[in-house]
Amino acid sequence: MPFIATAPARIQPYFGYRNRERLFITVRALRSRKSEFGKRGKWRAMRTMMSQFASHEVEDFPVELELASPSGETRRHQGVTDKEGFVHFDIRLEGEWDYEEHPQWETVTFHWKNSEGEQCVDGHVLAPGTATGLAMISDIDDTIIETGITGNFRAVMRNWRRVLMQMPEERILVPGADMFYNALGGNPGLPEGEGHAGDHQYASRRPFFYVSSSPWNLFSYLVTYMKGRGLPLGPIMLRDWGLNRETFGSSSHGAHKRAAIEGIIATYPELKFALIGDDSQGDLTAFSDIAVSNPDRVRAVFIRKVGEAMSPEELAAKAALEAADIPLWLGEGYDKGHDFLASIGLLDDGEAEKIVDSVGKGETEAAE
Repeated sequence: MPFIATAPARIQPYFGYRNRERLFITVRALRSRKSEFGKRGKWRAMRTMMSQFASHEVEDFPVELELASPSGETRRHQGVTDKEGFVHFDIRLEGEWDYEEHPQWETVTFHWKNSEGEQCVDGHVLAPGTATGLAMISDIDDTIIETGITGNFRAVMRNWRRVLMQMPEERILVPGADMFYNALGGNPGLPEGEGHAGDHQYASRRPFFYVSSSPWNLFSYLVTYMKGRGLPLGPIMLRDWGLNRETFGSSSHGAHKRAAIEGIIATYPELKFALIGDDSQGDLTAFSDIAVSNPDRVRAVFIRKVGEAMSPEELAAKAALEAADIPLWLGEGYDKGHDFLASIGLLDDGEAEKIVDSVGKGETEAAE
């Protein structure tokens, strides 16, 4: 039962992304206040988090997406929300939509009408740069933060109190994740402030994409967490989530992540990708399958070890990556990954004197 079912409908934009031909961005129509996650007492924190899951979605709600092309031409695209309140815009771009030299956040604007009149809100779309040769695709759950949302039903219940009681600034960063991600080219590029369709802001040095089995309801929470920890922002591929067997089944987590990763890779045929995850939800197996199927597209795999002994499936995945000559890092802490980054030429600080036939070579060739 939603807390504020009678609140005026608002539009929640999620981060989008584009190539030179298509633009993808999702929004959701909700009857709720804008999320705020400031430090507060336990009961207020619990009320705030409960409101994220008790939001009232608005079905059959018209939304307009305003785009401004690089030439200055403005167009509006119509959308109508589905039964869960979502509109998934997939826009074919007309005219010349090239990239700037470095990755950019490009502003779009959404328009709608509610009981208070005409409304609008900015959205942000990530575009890689002409010099971009390598992009990152990262897991979230147990890779940069222990969400307590995914896993089997018992695991969810065990972690539920923490999820409900802690604000983003209270959550513990996986040790070294901020330094590791920034070494990969992820200095924070933060879309901020009020803009207009067509405005640009710098993104991180390399594009970052995130995939997670957590629900869309946690988008604002996760963005607040990333900003507070100095992690690079990027499009976050979450999923619709319910208390059912499909939600908690491990196979559904893997299927969602794999589909999201393959979709990103297909969107940017000119880019190489590094995959970052952990071994708590089968990331090694899933990443290996993707990498071996796309050996010319996946240039490295990074896995933070959370569990103990590797399963037979993980050992087979590791062997498959080695046979395909795809660099694999397996470590318990990101502080141990610095030497690996240097050895394959991924550091931007001059530590890598020798670029081996791996990520660094793939990026250099793409840039040329």
